[in-house]
Amino acid sequence: MNIYVSNLGFNIKDEDLGGLFKEYGEVSSAKVIIDKLSSQSRGFGFVEMPDENSAQKAIKELNGIMVDGRPIKVSEARPKENRSNRDFTSKRY
Repeated sequence: MNIYVSNLGFNIKDEDLGGLFKEYGEVSSAKVIIDKLSSQSRGFGFVEMPDENSAQKAIKELNGIMVDGRPIKVSEARPKENRSNRDFTSKRY
């Protein structure tokens, strides 16, 4: 299961994020998203856990806890939106 984690402190690294979830089961990957221009964290990331039950338990128990002075938000990740299908022609500025 792919898990979305937001409101991360800017000092959180991939290893820190994965460490939060390892208590609940196997973590396939943990990635904090980094801004390409500034090379700083964008404040969110993704964790992949192969066992759905472990992932659901992690989501339930980690959502709202304080990490690095901030209450993190944890939820099941939604599929990535296909940007090529967005229609910008109907908006006028």
